[in-house]
Amino acid sequence: MSQTAKCWHFTQRPTGNVNADTFTLQDDPLPPLESGQILVRPVYVSMDPTNRVWLSDWENKYMDPVPLGAPMLGFTLGRIEASRHPEYPEGHLVTGLGPWAERYVLTPDEAWTLFPEMPADQLAEAFGILAIAGPTAIVGLLEIGQPEAGDTVLISAAAGAVGSVAGQIAKIHGCRVIGIAGGKEKCRSLIEDFGFDAAVDYKQGNLLADLRAQAPDGIDVLFENVGGDILDAGLSFMNNGGRVVICGLISSYSKPGSEPVPGPYNFAELIFKRLRMEGFVILDHLDRYPRFHEQLVGWMDAGRINFRLHTIQGIESAPEALAMLFTGSNTGKLMVQFSAP
Repeated sequence: MSQTAKCWHFTQRPTGNVNADTFTLQDDPLPPLESGQILVRPVYVSMDPTNRVWLSDWENKYMDPVPLGAPMLGFTLGRIEASRHPEYPEGHLVTGLGPWAERYVLTPDEAWTLFPEMPADQLAEAFGILAIAGPTAIVGLLEIGQPEAGDTVLISAAAGAVGSVAGQIAKIHGCRVIGIAGGKEKCRSLIEDFGFDAAVDYKQGNLLADLRAQAPDGIDVLFENVGGDILDAGLSFMNNGGRVVICGLISSYSKPGSEPVPGPYNFAELIFKRLRMEGFVILDHLDRYPRFHEQLVGWMDAGRINFRLHTIQGIESAPEALAMLFTGSNTGKLMVQFSAP
């Protein structure tokens, strides 16, 4: 086995989207395995909007930024190739937050969990739903949004991994679901593939008018992934006592750290309409993943949740894949396959 492994290091802080200078691919030495450690070979690495936040110098974030020069991090599904840890046997699948690398040695903590074995052709979809998207949708929609049957739920970035799952869970709970997405194909997919009741194409330039037409009785739950003008538009149509779930603000993640982020200009709606707005971070709920997985697997087995993957091949493609999240060029849950299952 090679005693080195390719690894992407964070070498230049981006002022906008990530680019060719943001990361450098290096050969890192693999240290010998010590007691309590495992050697992980990543199979899939998830590309998530929050990865861009980790590259910023913003203060008061939910976790420390990736230091310049350090390996880039991502949520990973990997295979344990060697183990000196009794609870993490060699050959098993494991998931957690790890470097963008071909292989690495780590001491697993409570953030690293064993992943159920399954056929190779089902592994990518299961990881895509169970690792981040599904649990995030459950916590944000059901625990913070608290929808009731008959409510109208609006989801921004609805064609993304989290948004598409959140919309389907809202349908399972008897809600009318409207999605905001960019482009005719994504809007078509929301209705035909994911069962949304309506879709609004923000690229058409008539966002307020289109939302008014699709939500004539107002919005009870806003599941926000974008921020900016999209969030303002949603706040305009909230019903009294509505709930606003702040899952992400992807429109601001690629802005320079010193540039102020505008809005929401309709913030006063929280007072006038007695709204509740709450943000969350899924990393705070890792201890409840087994319960989330049980719920999600049940819905998947019953055919009530569909999922679309956009998989890029090869470790060399990781920076390009991450950039795709902020141009909207991905067509599903975005991940990079680093190696064969």
